[in-house]
Amino acid sequence: MIFDPVRKKYVALTPEEWVRQHILHYLLEMGYPASLIAIERAIEVNDQVRRFDVVVYDRDAQPLILVECKAQSESLDHTVVMQAIAYNLTVKAKYLWLTNGAHTYFIRLSDGKVLGEVVRFDQILTNGK
Repeated sequence: MIFDPVRKKYVALTPEEWVRQHILHYLLEMGYPASLIAIERAIEVNDQVRRFDVVVYDRDAQPLILVECKAQSESLDHTVVMQAIAYNLTVKAKYLWLTNGAHTYFIRLSDGKVLGEVVRFDQILTNGK
């Protein structure tokens, strides 16, 4: 078990949860408020109920970042990209963050640019980087 600082409860420490917890801690360090982070919420994708890993909202409660976490043993292949894109048809976030803990892709969807790093909360809101 590991304590989740956003959900404020202990959760089972699976390989994917290990990655998700590192992402959550990193988001908090980068200034993203815990109150604007949603974890494992149900959404409808192609007439099926699915659960996203993490969505970060802006101060107007609009989806900002959709995070897709995979275990370190899983590759970030075409299937993962397509899963994130399908989820984002419902979520409509401005950024996609795909990670397995070892590899990370942070993508600005307005121009498809893969950014070198995750942008701090205050910068992403003011600069749209």
